[in-house]
Amino acid sequence: MASDFQMKAMNKVHSATLKLSGGRLGWHMYGMPVVELTTIGRKSGQPRTSLLTSPVQNGDAFVIVASRGGDDINPAWFLNLKTNPEVTVKSGRKPAVKMRARIAEDSERDELWKRIMDYKPHYGGYQKKTERVIPLVVLEPIR
Repeated sequence: MASDFQMKAMNKVHSATLKLSGGRLGWHMYGMPVVELTTIGRKSGQPRTSLLTSPVQNGDAFVIVASRGGDDINPAWFLNLKTNPEVTVKSGRKPAVKMRARIAEDSERDELWKRIMDYKPHYGGYQKKTERVIPLVVLEPIR
C-alpha cells in the first residue's frame, strides 16, 4: 500500500499537471474522468482536496471508490465526507459545483460494484487485499 506521504505526493504531482497544462492534461486517467473532491477536514475544519477517478457516472452524479489501493483503512477523504457530506467537485474545465456525498448501500452498492467490475476489474484486486467492504460513494449535485 502507498503511504500517506506517497498518496499526498501523487496528488500534488497530479494537481501540478492540471495547473501547468491549464487544465488540458490530467482530467482523464485510465479511461475514467478525474474528479477534484474537496471535503472539509473532520478534525481541522479546513478544506481538503483529493484527485480521484470515477469509474461510473449516473447522469451528472459521479461514483467514486474508497479503495485506498486495497488498504485496511478508509481514505481520509471518505472519513471527512462521512462527517460532512457537503462537498465541492470539479471535473474537467467546468466550474466546481456543490454536491452531496452519500454512501451506496445494499442493492445500489451491488449494482454499482457490478458495473465497476465490468468496466474496471482492477478494483476487484483492491477488494481482495482487504477484509473491509470497500465503500462506494455517490456524489450528487445539490439542487
